[in-house]
Amino acid sequence: MVSYLTEELVQMGHDVTLFASGDSITRARLVAGCRTSLRRNKGCVDSLAHHVAMIDQVVERAAEFDVIHFHTDYLHFPLARHIPVPHVTTLHGRLDIPDLVSIYRRFRDVPVISISNAQRQPLQWINWVKTVYHGLPRDLFRFHPGGGGYLAFLGRISPEKRPDRAIEIARRAGLPLKIAAKVDRSDRRYFKRVIEPLLKASHVEWLGEISDREKDGFLGEARALLFPIDWPEPFGLVMIEALACGTPVIAYKAGAVSEIIDDGETGVIATDLEQAVEAVRRVSMLSRARCREVFEKRFTASRMARDYVKIYKRSIDHRMRSLDRCMELSRRAIVHAPVMLAKN
Repeated sequence: MVSYLTEELVQMGHDVTLFASGDSITRARLVAGCRTSLRRNKGCVDSLAHHVAMIDQVVERAAEFDVIHFHTDYLHFPLARHIPVPHVTTLHGRLDIPDLVSIYRRFRDVPVISISNAQRQPLQWINWVKTVYHGLPRDLFRFHPGGGGYLAFLGRISPEKRPDRAIEIARRAGLPLKIAAKVDRSDRRYFKRVIEPLLKASHVEWLGEISDREKDGFLGEARALLFPIDWPEPFGLVMIEALACGTPVIAYKAGAVSEIIDDGETGVIATDLEQAVEAVRRVSMLSRARCREVFEKRFTASRMARDYVKIYKRSIDHRMRSLDRCMELSRRAIVHAPVMLAKN
């Protein structure tokens, strides 16, 4: 999302500096916080060290910018209050973790942006500025007018994403299931113990992690994307990737699902296994053209960038008004200051 936003802002004519890994591909001015991407760097033991160094780079150069947009969770909060320019932070993760309450209570004045209204629910009282839904480049995925004879599961293998549910839904619906997913280090045990044995079923095909280029055909040729989550999903990027291809989504009702999918129009929202299996039959009657139409209207990177620019401008205007008020108060203080007469 940071990449899509950055490139769209550059395309709009803005002067953008991106703080990211040195191997990032961007048209913005790049400041490297590390030489290569940390997620794929097997030699990286402590990624936090690189992030702390990067944040210090940002603070060091803060005065060069009109506004700073953070995507580093709460890591920069202790410094954010002292930055001399407007700033906003997009929160990308789940917020229903009890440990988060203390830090967000401490920094409840820091302006933050949500990626769905559902994401806000556990911490409704913090300084929310606006909700900005994710967006994808319009031409990243092609529209596929006809779906194939299989169901798709895309994302990461983890307990909250429930790939086991997807396997069972496909089995009961009598359709093949193709799984394209990554396995993070923290989920390897779950994958080995729970999911890997299920991959031996005859109706399941395991593809592993795939690229954006491969996603196009994988999603576009599927009858539907299965999204049977079991957690308060903050957004669910794979849902709009599917819509971009014209592929409807069968999802469990949780988190942001109801904000992204229009039930009975761009997919089917289920509350249990039986409804999800029945949805496989219903989904073939939905318009794939409508799925693409909704994507182009609501979930493009250009719409996302325009939304953020509005926030940037408001943040800058608010800071300027605050400075003007401070200057006015300072002038009044000087005018009305008592005159101290020296004694002879």
